[in-house]
Amino acid sequence: MAPPSLSQIAERVDRLLVRHAELQRINALLSQQLSELTHERDSLRSRLQAARARIDALLDRLPAAQDTKDAP
Repeated sequence: MAPPSLSQIAERVDRLLVRHAELQRINALLSQQLSELTHERDSLRSRLQAARARIDALLDRLPAAQDTKDAP
């Protein structure tokens, strides 16, 4: 088998450079998406914690449950 010619090597290098640039763009987009999703997750956790605090406060305001029913 003959060794690849200079033009074949140049073509391969060009394809690799294009692929590298494409992967860099994809990586940047995925990094941005990860950052946005992390922010959204943190926001949802904060909202959940606030909702739990409100529920706990409402539960604390409820009268204590009676173990025995009042007899008529």
